[in-house]
Amino acid sequence: MAPAICTTNSKGANYNDVLGLVKISPAVSQALSQGKGVVALESTIISHGMPYPQNLETAKEVEAIVKENGAEPATIAILDGVPCIGLTTEELERLATLGTKCQKTARRDIAHVVATKGNGATTVSATMIFASLVGIPVFVTGGIGGVHRHGENTMDISSDLTELGRTPVAVISAGVKSILDIPRTLEYLETQGVCVTAYKTDEFPAFFTGRSSCKAPCRVNSPEDCARLIDANMNLHLGAGILIAVPIPEEHSASGSLIESAIQRSLKEAWDKNITGNAQTPFLLARVNELTGGASLTSNIALVKNNALVGAEIATCLAQLRRTKVVTCSKL
Repeated sequence: MAPAICTTNSKGANYNDVLGLVKISPAVSQALSQGKGVVALESTIISHGMPYPQNLETAKEVEAIVKENGAEPATIAILDGVPCIGLTTEELERLATLGTKCQKTARRDIAHVVATKGNGATTVSATMIFASLVGIPVFVTGGIGGVHRHGENTMDISSDLTELGRTPVAVISAGVKSILDIPRTLEYLETQGVCVTAYKTDEFPAFFTGRSSCKAPCRVNSPEDCARLIDANMNLHLGAGILIAVPIPEEHSASGSLIESAIQRSLKEAWDKNITGNAQTPFLLARVNELTGGASLTSNIALVKNNALVGAEIATCLAQLRRTKVVTCSKL
């Protein structure tokens, strides 16, 4: 089937270049053209982040949370070489059952997956690109990648960070995965010119726990604050994205000492087995889950759902803010 052409008026900077190359679901296309809130969702969390069937159940529940809070979900993936913005239930199930057979797709991988008509689960960087291309300014994920521990020696730094420095999309996450080097990640984001802010807290969250001992560069206290921040970034054409770090709800926060012990053991195992690159994070998350008796997976699912709730509220507020501005300008 040929990719559908979107007729939305909310166009990304390179929209005309990709017109006809992506398939946008009717619901997402309609929401964009009507100026409603839309929330982009990645697909690597479905294929590589959780086992089946929890991944499919979580994907459906996350989309439902976005809808219940006034926004339209747009899960993004590449299927048979076609970038898809918004997936059907059948496409979600296909992605979930394919699991790790789906290629984990970052910016560098997009052209190859498309050219070979492959199936790609988009990471943070790839999801940001497609969201920006079609004019979706808000993206919800679990946690972003970052500078890996001992990254000063290995130079293992996630492309999520450079993407945040070059693509103007607001990423709602539970901070940086605690398997990574959080202080160095924050330093790298500063170098990239990324606005990093924490939601209703002064401390930058650490994925499984709301505490990292790292002070957040700035703070926002409501969806309205976030909407104004995103709007200012877009109006000023600063070119960089925004990272809005939302702490995991306290009742779902995993024990810091338990998680850290599991992380250290998993890191040693990864080193011993020479697991590096984009294979490392899925391995570490899976081992940490095993070593914590499933506690980390429970926390992971809880934080993704919470991020979806906050992201939908932000997208709705941003859409309302932009509609109000259009009405005001038209009256003037």
